Amino acid sequence: MSLPFYVNPEQMARDKSEYARKGIARGKSVVTLECGAGVLIVAENPLKLQKLGEIYDRIAFAGVGRFSEFERLRKMGVQWADVEGYRFSRDDVRGKALANLYAQALGEEFTRSSKPFEVEIVVAEVGDAELAGQEANAIYQVSFDGAIQDHEGYCVIGGSIHALQRHLETNYRANLELGAALRLGRDTLQRAENGNPNLRSGDLEVIVLDRRRSGRRFRRLRARLQAGHGVTIVVLGSSISTPTYAGCTASIDESAQGAPPPPPIAPPEGRRPRAAALGGRRSALPRARCCARARR
Repeated sequence: MSLPFYVNPEQMARDKSEYARKGIARGKSVVTLECGAGVLIVAENPLKLQKLGEIYDRIAFAGVGRFSEFERLRKMGVQWADVEGYRFSRDDVRGKALANLYAQALGEEFTRSSKPFEVEIVVAEVGDAELAGQEANAIYQVSFDGAIQDHEGYCVIGGSIHALQRHLETNYRANLELGAALRLGRDTLQRAENGNPNLRSGDLEVIVLDRRRSGRRFRRLRARLQAGHGVTIVVLGSSISTPTYAGCTASIDESAQGAPPPPPIAPPEGRRPRAAALGGRRSALPRARCCARARR
């Protein structure tokens, strides 16, 4: 009888950690910033796959690493939030509880599986002045091994985070205007080792949790950084009035709202619909036949 090879648990954990960190470091960085408008998340993403998404009314999600794995986590969070909001109240769905759920799932996967998740995620929640105990924003970072950290002001995940954190420590200020926060986020991403030093506005994926709105606070934006300090914010897929943000201009992207529904197809000229030709009795014929069969 052959015995299995013995592997030191500490060595196994170190190997898993090194494997996951290498996979996460290859991903593009994501910067989360608190600003006067709420919470802003900026990511370098030249692809059509989205790294940022909405979980619930005041909660957003950001992930780096293997796309299929953090997309699976995002969908799990959406399902959990929907069930919690239905069972209790929409105000009871909190970012802290969701971050703890992600920490438990990633921790179990790291311990039991031979291959851990190559992901690092951020759960951001915007505060609401009308809810007691929920006035402040919250930013939670969950690592591949289930470790959870809360951040105040800003957070960076993916890529070379140490250089980006030093830049934010020097330049971040509380209650930044949205335009200034967006420029700071782009300048921070340009300093990543695997980032683009000449990052274009079209390669940015930007979302904001707007504390001034009611209901759903999530807005997906398209930024157009102009020469100097001008910023144009285009709100994607919006059907309400154009918001105004301090330090930038705003407009609505009409192309993101979808094409209008096609007009109904009219019948050919000189030809009446069959129901009209029958004098409106078409719907009564099947019922009459059924009644005749029943009498037989």
